[in-house]
Amino acid sequence: MPHDSKFKAALIGAGYICEYHVAALRRCGVEIVGLHDVDAARAAAAAQRLGVRSFNSIGDAVAAGANVVHVLTPPDTHAQIALAALDLGCHVLVEKPLATEVEDCRRIEQAAGERGLSVCVNHSLLFDPQVRKALASVRSGKFGKIVSVDIFRSSAYPPFGPGPLPPQYRTAGYPFRDIGVHALYLLEAFLGKIENVTADWRSLGGDPNLAFDEWRAQVRCHYGLGQIQLSWNVRPLQSQIIIQGTRGVLRVDLFLMFQARRAALPLPKAAERVINALTDSIKPLFDVPRGIVAFLTKRALPYHGLQDLVAAFYQSLDRHAPPPVTPQEAQRVVDWTERIARAADADYAQRIAPLTLSENVPFLVTGASGGFGGAIVDRLLAEGRRVRVLMRRPPAVVPPGMEVALGDLGDPAAVDRAVRGAQIVIHAGAAMKGPWLEHERATVAGTQHVIDACLKHRVAKLVHISSLSVVDWAGQDGKTIDETSPLEPRPAQRGHYTRAKLEAEMRVSRAAREAHLPAVILRPGQIFGGKMPLLTAAVARKIGGRWIVLGNGKLRLPLIHLDDVVEAVRQAADSPLVAGQIIQLVHDEQPTQNQVLRQSLGPRGRVWRIPRGLVFCLGGLSEIALGLLHRPSPLSRYRLHSALSRLQFHSAQQSLLPGWRCRVDTLASPATPAPSPRASAPALQTAG
Repeated sequence: MPHDSKFKAALIGAGYICEYHVAALRRCGVEIVGLHDVDAARAAAAAQRLGVRSFNSIGDAVAAGANVVHVLTPPDTHAQIALAALDLGCHVLVEKPLATEVEDCRRIEQAAGERGLSVCVNHSLLFDPQVRKALASVRSGKFGKIVSVDIFRSSAYPPFGPGPLPPQYRTAGYPFRDIGVHALYLLEAFLGKIENVTADWRSLGGDPNLAFDEWRAQVRCHYGLGQIQLSWNVRPLQSQIIIQGTRGVLRVDLFLMFQARRAALPLPKAAERVINALTDSIKPLFDVPRGIVAFLTKRALPYHGLQDLVAAFYQSLDRHAPPPVTPQEAQRVVDWTERIARAADADYAQRIAPLTLSENVPFLVTGASGGFGGAIVDRLLAEGRRVRVLMRRPPAVVPPGMEVALGDLGDPAAVDRAVRGAQIVIHAGAAMKGPWLEHERATVAGTQHVIDACLKHRVAKLVHISSLSVVDWAGQDGKTIDETSPLEPRPAQRGHYTRAKLEAEMRVSRAAREAHLPAVILRPGQIFGGKMPLLTAAVARKIGGRWIVLGNGKLRLPLIHLDDVVEAVRQAADSPLVAGQIIQLVHDEQPTQNQVLRQSLGPRGRVWRIPRGLVFCLGGLSEIALGLLHRPSPLSRYRLHSALSRLQFHSAQQSLLPGWRCRVDTLASPATPAPSPRASAPALQTAG
């Protein structure tokens, strides 16, 4: 609803939620004075994108006329900014949680009361249309007495670029502070005041930068029991509320925007089951398309609950009424949220306390939680070498001789801490999947951070693990690829992995040439063995019960066994090579796709081969179709041409490692390796 100009808003914090507050304010007709963020560059970019002014401080925004402040910063700053805004005479809307200290909640409430100002907390899901509909049904008595409510929410944090880890990764308890708070205030709405909360948490690998990515909480409320499940592992993403009463059960899906009801009926049990099965399945068939239409016609909005809560807040200001969510209501949720989050913080601190670093260590290995990097660590430990590893989460067990530096390759401070005191750095870490931001952070920026730290701390040598994908495959069709072959001229069209690995290799080569970084570069082919499968997309793709080969299956594969690559890494580390030499690692025997399939699947393997002409035709059609949506095709003709190039592979520089040769045949079944020193620490091997 429109408002006159007596309300003028300033937004503090230019993160992703800022644009939704801007949209809500414009929908309400509230004038936006501008925004402020401690990151001036981010503030300027957001201001330009959103068409508002950028201020150097909250005081400048108030001086320009703002009398309402939206606090959109990380939770640990909410109280400070809210109190500052109140001191400046502004009403305040605070993103959840209100604060991270109960005492700060009380201070905010007291300051607002003394100044006659209003403070509202964004418990946005209370205003979500599906939640409001469910609350109305519950309060009407349709489901009888509500005895329990289960809340299921899976999530995924967005990718991020180089630099320190974003706020969500800086404390172990952040996931519960971020999403658990929503679940707690919803449980209060359905079941009454919270009386007790018990919780548990684990690391299962869904997000390797989170200390804990799986959470469960049991909540005792005044009128019944609640359960919360938060997951960064479950796919597809879900957000569901299951409300169970003495006369029926209601399932609310907040992502798909539908509700399904099962009622207690005065019928035989068999008939009741049939009717409920029909209503439970048929209702979504109508509601989901209706929700899609509503979203497309903008009757259902992104962050709809936030939009409606902002409108309700300004209506309350108009009427001089209490805000939709008061500081007193938010204080109870903060209390229970912090009890759980701080227990998780303490648990994590206790787990990582033993992970100390020595002043000097012979080896640092990055990417040690992957199959390849982990095999390098195994080999070094088996030789009795002391090894430091850079990992994003602590392992379950740290074997003798190994020390762990916690951190992310994209964080320069974490890499510097890991490299300090290391004599030889084996850099095997890189992004293997995800959008470009992840490859840019881990592979490109991560390699630059390793280079900078190696130069700063004067390491004896950097062994950089590159990839054969950095070479121009399409332009060398029908030729032999070796270290003298030209590099990929169109890396962005080959894909994020090639683009990032090429940029990383070029940076190492440049540092070796211009800054005299002592380095050697290894380009392994397609590694198999250990945890690394022989059957990959380079051979065939499995669809249903069949293996699909693009082309006739006669392409040669640059295979090399994991053990042979690890041996090459060890010899390169011990060699006198320090001038940025590049050595390709491939087996002389390069079987075809068909040979690998026969070896792996046997004569009865179900294989379909798609003719090259048809493959390129489908690729061209995908480019046209996705081009209309302004999106690149993952099956572009150039990418297909590169993947289907008929090549031979050779190492012209192998002699630089005089004691090295491939010992495991590409189509042989190597003997089962002896248990590794890390066999008792599966978390090291499986963490991302």
